[in-house]
Amino acid sequence: MQENSLPTPPTGVSAWWRGLSITLVLIVMLGTATALSMFEQLKAQIHHAEQRLKDIPQIQFVSVMSGDEGKAEILVTYSPASKSLQVQRLTDLRESREQSLHLWALSSHDAPILLGVLTSRYATTQIEVDPKALEGATQLGLSVESKDKGPINAQPRQPWLFKGWWVQKAI
Repeated sequence: MQENSLPTPPTGVSAWWRGLSITLVLIVMLGTATALSMFEQLKAQIHHAEQRLKDIPQIQFVSVMSGDEGKAEILVTYSPASKSLQVQRLTDLRESREQSLHLWALSSHDAPILLGVLTSRYATTQIEVDPKALEGATQLGLSVESKDKGPINAQPRQPWLFKGWWVQKAI
């Protein structure tokens, strides 16, 4: 009997295809690892940006105080996060050595509430304020008082040097 002279098909996979499939698997694994790493970096950057945003003071209230002439003299802003007023002098207003500037919260139905004394002669001063002192305030007022005597019965002795509306800022 004669043997069948048909060629036998190869039984294994060629080395070229095996190398190509291993290379493609490595590329897919490397791409997946890179994508996951970039995703984690993006999450870390978003978290960092959120933390920085929390650290930035958010101004919620503002008042521009002016005198009888209507010229802006004092800018007051309030940040609830730090519970402080930032008072910025917009002109060269300077009180004498015997005087001090007192900042008041004014409302239409209650007596003025003393928020603090501007002891610094710098252009910008920060005053810690209890948020309850600002509840119901519609205006802020600034009076000049004697350092020796000061306000009587929690009321200013002198007329208002400057006044300004206390406005809630749209965030």
